[in-house]
Amino acid sequence: MSMSANVEHHRRHHVAPQEAGGPVWLSAAAGLCASLVGLGLARFAYTPLIPALIAAKWFTPAEAVYLGAANLAGYLAGALIARDLGARIGSVWALRGMMLLAAVTCFACAVPISFTWFFGFRFLAGVSGGVIMVLAASTILPHTAPSRRGFVGGVIFAGVGLGIAASGTLVPLLLQQGLKEAWYGLGVLSALLTLISWKAWPAEAPAAHASAEPHVAARRVRSPLVLMLCLEYGLNALALVPHMVFLVDFVARGLGQGIAAGSHYWVLYGLGAVVGPLLTGHLADRAGFAAALRAAFLVEAIAVAMPAVNSSPAVLIVSSIIVGGFTPGIVPLVIGRIHELIPHSTAAQRTAWAQATTTFALFQAAGAYGLSYLFAHSGGDYTRLFVIGAAAVAVALAIELISGVALRPKRG
Repeated sequence: MSMSANVEHHRRHHVAPQEAGGPVWLSAAAGLCASLVGLGLARFAYTPLIPALIAAKWFTPAEAVYLGAANLAGYLAGALIARDLGARIGSVWALRGMMLLAAVTCFACAVPISFTWFFGFRFLAGVSGGVIMVLAASTILPHTAPSRRGFVGGVIFAGVGLGIAASGTLVPLLLQQGLKEAWYGLGVLSALLTLISWKAWPAEAPAAHASAEPHVAARRVRSPLVLMLCLEYGLNALALVPHMVFLVDFVARGLGQGIAAGSHYWVLYGLGAVVGPLLTGHLADRAGFAAALRAAFLVEAIAVAMPAVNSSPAVLIVSSIIVGGFTPGIVPLVIGRIHELIPHSTAAQRTAWAQATTTFALFQAAGAYGLSYLFAHSGGDYTRLFVIGAAAVAVALAIELISGVALRPKRG
C-alpha cells in the first residue's frame, strides 16, 4: 500500500505539471522563442554585422571585436544572476523581461552614440542570453514527461540555431537598407517573438523538494565528476569562440571574399545549430550521455581545427555546419549528463546546471577577450585562433576520458 502511495506521489509531482501547464508543444515553442531572441538574435546576429560596422566606420576592427566580447561578458553576468532573479520575480517573468531587454538592446544599437553606449547595450544583450540559458530549460522541463524531455530540450535549444540562420539571411537583406535599419529589423523581430510567446510559458514549476536534503544536494553538486564536467563545458565554450566571433570576419576580410560570402557560412553555421541539439539528443538516447559527450568532443576538436589547416570552400562548409551543430548541441548532452550524475535531486540538478552555465560563460568571456587581444596584437592571425580552440576541446575530451576511468563509482 505504501509502495502504491509512493508511486502516486511521484506521479503527481513529476507528470501532473505537464497537464497543468498546458500543451507541452506550447511550452517548447516559448522556450524556442526565448533562445531565438536572447541567444540567436541579440547575441549571434552581431557576428555577421561586424564587417558592416567596420566598413561604415562606426568602429575600428579591434573595437568591433571587443564589442563582441562585451556580449560574452554580459552572458557571464546573466548566468550568475539568473537563479536569484528567477527566485525573486519568478522564472517566467524573468524570461519575459529578458526577452524584452534583448529587443530593447537591438533598438539601442541602431544609435552609435559612443563606444561606451554600444558596449553597455551589447553587455545587456549578453545578460539577457545568460539568464535565458539558465532558466528556460529548468522552467519548461519539469512540466514535461520524462519520455519527451530529450525532444523538448532539443526544440528549446534549436532556437539558437534558428536565430543564427535568421541573422545570416536577414542581416544582409536588412543591410541593403542601411546599418541602422538592420538593427531596427532585429529589434522588431525580437519584440514580435516576445509578444507571441508571452502567454505560452507554463505555470511556475512546483518548489517541492527544493529544500530537501540540502547537505546531500550540495555534496552531489561538488562531486569530482560534476566539477570535471563543468570544467569540460567551460573548455568547450573556449573552443567555440573562434567560429562564433571570428568566422564571418575571417571569410569576409581574412580571405577577402566579402560580407555576403561570410554571411553564407554563417547561415550554414546556423543550420547546423538548428539540427545539432536534435541529433545529439537522439545520439544520447541511443548511446548514453557520457558516450555521446565523448564522441561530440572528438568530432568538434577536428571541426574547429579544420580552417587552420585548409580554407577551401568544402572544408569551411563542413567546419561551419559541424561547429554550428555543437554550439547548442552540446547543451542537452551536458544537462543529460548532469541528470545521470545526480539522478534523484531536482534542486541539485538545477544548481549544477547553473554552475555549469556559469563556468561556460566565464571561459567564453575570458576566451573572447583573450583571443580578441591575441588577434589585435598578432596582425590579424586567424589560424592561431582556430588552433587554440581545437586544443581546448581536445583537453576537455582528455579530462572526460581520464575522469571517467579514475572517478568511476565503485560497484560492490
